[in-house]
Amino acid sequence: MEAREQGPRKILVVDDNVDSRDLVKKVLGRHEFLIIEAADGEEALNKAFSEKPDLILMDLSLPKLDGLEVTRRLKRIKELEKTPIIALTAHAMRGDRESALAAGCVGYIAKPINVRTLAAEIELHLGARGRSAGSGE
Repeated sequence: MEAREQGPRKILVVDDNVDSRDLVKKVLGRHEFLIIEAADGEEALNKAFSEKPDLILMDLSLPKLDGLEVTRRLKRIKELEKTPIIALTAHAMRGDRESALAAGCVGYIAKPINVRTLAAEIELHLGARGRSAGSGE
């Protein structure tokens, strides 16, 4: 029902590291995404609920509530249960990817991010959500 598919898609970037958020904003800003930011788990829950983003990039190590718990909670909210969440983390240990997917993430990106492929990876997940005709590159 939302007409947002004709405007910029909203991406919620959840990361307690300002430099990481700034890098993601810089990379995605060139691709006409509207970037919303959250610096901790509680802020992520509030912004996700109020902004209804098209996709969420979720750091797993966050203050207040970790990214896995935030993801599990978001997946229990009817309006957000289908919102793709991609884990974005420097903790690339054995089992971390599986834990993120089990919590409800649809993808897993290890830091440092690959600035050349980040936007394409996000487009892939937005397309999988059923986004209709969109922007050219």
